[in-house]
Amino acid sequence: MLQAAIVGLGWWGRTLVQAVQGKSQEIRFIAGATGRRARAEDFTREAGLDLVDRYEDLLADPGIEAVVLATPHLDHEAQVIAAARAGKHVFVEKPFALEKASAERAVAAARESGIVLGLGHNRRFHPNMGILRERVRTGSLGTILHCEGTMTSPSGLFLKQDSWRTDPHQSPAGGMAGLGIHMVDGMIDVIGPVSNVCCQSVHRAVPSGAQDTTSILLRFENGVTGFVSCMTATAPFYRFTVYGTKGIAEITTPSLDHFNLYPAPQAHPSTDPTRRPVERHYAPAVDTVRLELEAFAEAIRGGTPFPITPAEMAHGSAVFEAVTRSSAECSWVSVP
Repeated sequence: MLQAAIVGLGWWGRTLVQAVQGKSQEIRFIAGATGRRARAEDFTREAGLDLVDRYEDLLADPGIEAVVLATPHLDHEAQVIAAARAGKHVFVEKPFALEKASAERAVAAARESGIVLGLGHNRRFHPNMGILRERVRTGSLGTILHCEGTMTSPSGLFLKQDSWRTDPHQSPAGGMAGLGIHMVDGMIDVIGPVSNVCCQSVHRAVPSGAQDTTSILLRFENGVTGFVSCMTATAPFYRFTVYGTKGIAEITTPSLDHFNLYPAPQAHPSTDPTRRPVERHYAPAVDTVRLELEAFAEAIRGGTPFPITPAEMAHGSAVFEAVTRSSAECSWVSVP
C-alpha cells in the first residue's frame, strides 16, 4: 500500500484524505502538513495522520513515498520540483500550473528524477466519461463537429474576500481554476490539443468582488470547435456534450451519473422516419476522487500509467495561460 502525505488541509485536502482513508487497499495517508495547524489538529488526529508544520519535514521522512498537493496554484511548481529532488512521487490538485513554462519546469524535474506525476482531474475517471471517450475514438459519433462543457457551483457566494481562491493572481479568469479547467481537461482528453481561445470573464454577484461568470470559445488543432462556461454563483451543475454527424453524446448532473446518446437519423427523415432510440446509462455513487488516487498508486507500482500524461498536464497549463491572457485582452489568443 502506498504511504502518502497530504499537503494542505483545507476543505479539498480533507476530501482527498476521506476518499481513501480506511477504504482503499492501494493508498493511505500517514502524515500531513499545513500552515494552519490549529484548524487541522482534530481532523488529522481522527484520520490517524502525523501532523507537521513544514513541507520539508515530509520530504525528509523516508517512510513517505508520495505527497499529494492540495495547495495554492502558484505553489505547485516549486513543490513538485522539491518533491522530485527528494525522490517523492507527486499528485497535484488542478490546475497543475497557471502557465506553460511553469508546468514544463515541473514536468522536467519529475522526468529527471524518475518520479510519477498525478493530476487531480477526477472526472476523467467516471465510467460515463469512459463511455463518451470510447464513442468518440471509435468513430461511432461520426465526424466530431463541436464540444461544449458547463460547470457551475455556488462556492463563490461563500468565499471570504481574503481567501486565496479569490485572489486574481492565484485564480485568474473567474471560475477557470476551480471549474473550467476540468472542462478543458475533458476536451483535451476527448477531442485533442487546443490551438486558440477567446474568453470573457466578469463579476456579477459574489461578495468578494471576484469574477464569477466566465465563458470561453475554443478551437482545436483538428478543426473541432468548443465552448466552456463556468459560474461560481449559482446552483451546482455539470454538462459535457459532444456533437457528431452520427449523434450527440452528453453527460449531465453534478455527479456525472447520467449519460445520454441521441442518435442522428440514418437517412433523411422524409424518406426514412424510423427513429433510433436514445441510449441511456446511469452510474450513481461513483467516488472519482478515490479512483484517481488509486490510479496514481497503481502507476507508482508499475501498473497502468496514470491516464493524464505529463504532456497533457503541460498543455492544460498552456491553455489556462492563454485563457487568462484572453480574458484580460478580450481577444482571440493562440495557445503557447
